[in-house]
Amino acid sequence: MFYCYKTIKMKNLKISLAMLTIVGMVACAEAPAETATADTATQAPAAPAAPAAPATVVDIAVGSADHSTLVAAVTAAGLAETLSGVGPFTVFAPTNAAFSALPAGTVDNLLKPENKEKLAAILTYHVVAGKVMSTDLTDGMKAKTVNGQEITIGVKEGKVTVNGANVTTADLGAGNGVVHVIDAVILPK
Repeated sequence: MFYCYKTIKMKNLKISLAMLTIVGMVACAEAPAETATADTATQAPAAPAAPAAPATVVDIAVGSADHSTLVAAVTAAGLAETLSGVGPFTVFAPTNAAFSALPAGTVDNLLKPENKEKLAAILTYHVVAGKVMSTDLTDGMKAKTVNGQEITIGVKEGKVTVNGANVTTADLGAGNGVVHVIDAVILPK
């Protein structure tokens, strides 16, 4: 009889432990997701967030099929990290067609490692420190570029030029500045 009593007592102990484990697991489980109530069901959905501006002026160029040559040049010149920095920067960004209009072999030559400084000088001639929107530009305005030389802005009949290059798309905003697309590569003196 002692054997049967001990067996029954052990079975009860195991069942009790199992029940305590289950109760503990249920009590510690995450609370179920909130269900809709009359108050929450009648609330209007939140308005969609406005699309965010690209993080950097480099992101704008990377996201544009018309600027793959510029992206390659910025990378070769070692300027991608700088232009992805805090800024703000105003970039006058030549298109692929603008680079193609240069004399044959010019781009390939500039992309060579031994011409990194010359390429950087050309590219930084397309960058002005600060965020300059098209509405800030005036005819005859001079702006000092990051390479130290000045560019000249032209504004005639609502059209903007930079050293004679036409601004074809203006005010592409980024978190660290603005990009104005131009149709020519401008060269420092």
